[in-house]
Amino acid sequence: MPTKQKKKSYRKKGSPIKILLIPIVILGLYMLLYNGFTSYQQISDEGKEEIPPEYIPIYKAAEKEYGVPWNLLAAHHRVETRFSQMDTMISPVGAEGHLQFMPCTFVGWSHPTCSGLGKGNISDEEKTNPETIKKYGGYGVDANGDGVADPWDIEDAIFSAAYYLSLNGAAEGDIERAVFAYNHSDEYVEDVLYFAEKYLEQTEKSSSM
Repeated sequence: MPTKQKKKSYRKKGSPIKILLIPIVILGLYMLLYNGFTSYQQISDEGKEEIPPEYIPIYKAAEKEYGVPWNLLAAHHRVETRFSQMDTMISPVGAEGHLQFMPCTFVGWSHPTCSGLGKGNISDEEKTNPETIKKYGGYGVDANGDGVADPWDIEDAIFSAAYYLSLNGAAEGDIERAVFAYNHSDEYVEDVLYFAEKYLEQTEKSSSM
């Protein structure tokens, strides 16, 4: 009986605390969704309107991993496939997936079938095999740890883009060189940088880009 009384008393005392914890838990989930309240606040009004919110944590995670600004990744995603909203995500020259990788860039240019623009003749099994990608020096990344590096998986695609950009200068702050390496077009560079700036609050631009 004493045990029951103590247990009953404990529950009564604990209930108000649990009620008070509810908004804290909700806030915590909100912060987790956007990978931090401060980070989300850096997004401009245009960014909040245009960028699907489910992608923000992936951009931020890739930024943390490779040192590439999240808004630059968002800009690439916007320019390449309009945030994966295009009817088809295969370009006329063979680039594919959310961030439009040429198969030879994703798997590695030392693959025996790679030449020209980089479409190659790479099987689906090879194209998504991390060991094959490592062997041929590709940029494909298995971001979610499922054993597959897939340009059609949003996490893998964004992390692969971040990896590519980081190795081409973005991690050291040479943003224009990195973007030009992604697509050898001055117009492309202008477009990506335009959206990268557009997606940040004015007060944050000078320190984040």
